Amino acid sequence: MTKLDDDEIVVASWNFERNGQDHNGDSHRREHGMRVLSELGIDVLLRQELTGAHLKGKRAALAEARVLGGEHGPAFTSFLAPPNPDSGNATGIYTNPLLFAPVAEPEHANGMTIPLCSALVRLVGAEKEISFNSTHLCYYCGDQRAKESRRVTTLRSPGKATLVAGDFNSGDKGVHFVKWDRVHDRTHVEHRTIHRDGQWVTDTRPDEILTRPHNGQPLFIDLARYAATVLGQREALAPTASLWRRDQGPMLRIDRMYATPEFAAALKRVRVVINEDVLAASDHALVLAVFSRRILRRELTLAA
Repeated sequence: MTKLDDDEIVVASWNFERNGQDHNGDSHRREHGMRVLSELGIDVLLRQELTGAHLKGKRAALAEARVLGGEHGPAFTSFLAPPNPDSGNATGIYTNPLLFAPVAEPEHANGMTIPLCSALVRLVGAEKEISFNSTHLCYYCGDQRAKESRRVTTLRSPGKATLVAGDFNSGDKGVHFVKWDRVHDRTHVEHRTIHRDGQWVTDTRPDEILTRPHNGQPLFIDLARYAATVLGQREALAPTASLWRRDQGPMLRIDRMYATPEFAAALKRVRVVINEDVLAASDHALVLAVFSRRILRRELTLAA
């Protein structure tokens, strides 16, 4: 899709449930997901649940890269972290080759239930490297999520502008409240709560760990919260999952983007996308963050 503003860089994060497959391997939902991706003018896509995308020579991953490139554009550069034996759900990243030159595809030591995917790239015309990261935290254990969140903190290193996004399978501090004693799916309650101050509450530890201040500055900036509080876009804090289930209590904003200050300085808006094709494809909304290319390039150059 042609962009209305050539200065914009659009970064998206989406847990596309089982990569459009049902539990029998039928990919009937995939066409809806591909329609969503083809219409949004995305420049960077951070994906979760790329189920089976590594099979048959990465055929599904490369097909998605072509969709993102558009009918007449080049296929996107694809990065894929293979799934571990316990999960068929890989994480991946796609970048627009007209904007981002690939530098490296860092590999990470174990410690994640689902391995995270990283792409080190350079924005055309900028000096400082960018680290894009797609992650999918453990869905069933709050203690494991806390451990994995601390692993994610290692992505913020000196000399790199970092953005990490994905499905954190946990709540965000102080935004959406759930009365868990009224939720019918008791297994889900066990997965999403922790015991704190004598009661069972929503697990918000990943958000707390990633945004904890150090010397007065947060480790990462929650881009949706920044959009809501600084840019006045309260709709950026809309919940993202589950779009399908009604027995798991109110929806939560479990799909989030965190970044270093260079990205916050260039942020124009954050949007949670829920339409008919999203609903037909996945139980998660798609999250978009739109940045000014000019400001991001300037921030990357100043910080280099």
